[in-house]
Amino acid sequence: MLNRRVTWGAALIAAAAPLASMPVHAQSASERAAEAAKKYAGEEITITWEAGLQALDPKNFSIPKWEERTGVKVRVVELPVGEMFTKTMQEYRAGTGAYDVLNVVPAWMPDLAQAGALEPLGPFIDKYDYRADLEGIAPVYRNNWMTYQDKVYAIPDDGDQWMLFYRKDLFNDAENQRQFEQEYGYALEPPKTWDQFDDIARFFTDKYGPELHGAAMFGKPPYAQRTFQERFRVAGGRFFDPETMKATINTETGVEVLERMRAQVDYMPDGVQQWGFGELLSAFLKGNVAMVQSWPPFGRWAAGYGTDSEPLSWVPATQIAGKVGYAVPPGGASQMAVGFSLSVASNSDQKELAYLFIQWINSQEISLQRVQLPYALRDPFRESHYTDSEYKSRWDSAPEYLQTLKDSAAVGLLDLSIVQTAAYQEALQRGISRLWAGDDPQKILDDVAAEWNEITERVGVERQRKVYQDWASKPNAYP
Repeated sequence: MLNRRVTWGAALIAAAAPLASMPVHAQSASERAAEAAKKYAGEEITITWEAGLQALDPKNFSIPKWEERTGVKVRVVELPVGEMFTKTMQEYRAGTGAYDVLNVVPAWMPDLAQAGALEPLGPFIDKYDYRADLEGIAPVYRNNWMTYQDKVYAIPDDGDQWMLFYRKDLFNDAENQRQFEQEYGYALEPPKTWDQFDDIARFFTDKYGPELHGAAMFGKPPYAQRTFQERFRVAGGRFFDPETMKATINTETGVEVLERMRAQVDYMPDGVQQWGFGELLSAFLKGNVAMVQSWPPFGRWAAGYGTDSEPLSWVPATQIAGKVGYAVPPGGASQMAVGFSLSVASNSDQKELAYLFIQWINSQEISLQRVQLPYALRDPFRESHYTDSEYKSRWDSAPEYLQTLKDSAAVGLLDLSIVQTAAYQEALQRGISRLWAGDDPQKILDDVAAEWNEITERVGVERQRKVYQDWASKPNAYP
């Protein structure tokens, strides 16, 4: 492993150099976009991007390549993810045309599309012959994140999903295997169900605690509400009655999910109820936890890939390199948590140029380079990303990592995506806070369901029914 004093620039060059030398065919999607954009040389467009690590990709890798290739400038406006929707909507309503390219979380699409904030992309896709290239995007993203009411408004650009990471050295230990099977009556393997997850986590906590716990989870409510979304649907739950649009999360199924989430705290580290991304990552990389469910970067950083570069100096040094296995989450489905697509702002005065930049940065050739940047948070989302030989060579278990990403994505579950999705999520977050405070799960979900019904009434039952039915008809809304 490189010394942590390795410069950011050197790490970037080392990561990208093998790919930068790839031959580029004149008729590729990226070349068509770049050639067409040359007529705009000297002009500038503005793109919104999540602040922090996400923005290091465009600012330090993609945009310099684009500007050198086309002569077109791109300005990045960094926004905290919690403010991106609000800022995007405010700018649209103000009509200033300040943004040209938008990073859009799929859950926001109904609100943004209904408001008229997004430009339909179909004409541009046809004009610049991008449909065949779009077929290379993994079906779970292509079939779920691109359209609203049969119009294409966004191009998937990030393979967000949750997967299971586990300590394969602990699972493969012969004595652990013998003791576990003797106690529980079945083989010690990555859990296929949440019952198995509980058994395995308790076993490791009882044997190795308090130095090592069998599992940990995202307890912080903004994260944990997505845990509920995933597990509730895996258990057979549905968010609404599709005819009346009354919330149906307060069923026996929903109550059982909350009860299990609270019971799992017993074998997890103290304070896990308030853990977010950083706390869970730190505990796992330090070797203090046997299993976690999280986004793909956990797998790269656990292997030490790129963590000695300057932008990742905040990531704890991994103590578990070479000891991590990857699996589809228990229950056989994976929450497609958050994620990003690229859209053109409808009030941009540079719509065609904005689209050309999207086609270029999203193309097979350029996106393959971007998803391998050690410090970036764009995860594989194209079929070619999962099979690329260069990516497979990045660390010893990278082939297994990429195959699991592909398998997990195929069974991904969409974040709820309806009108005013954020209001429904915030109500559920408050319910999670009450769960950790010790309130009764049935009372919690009855109250959340009542709040959901009030939101639906404000939006308009018929209006929300149409949006919900459109969302629920997508291949990955429910298992």
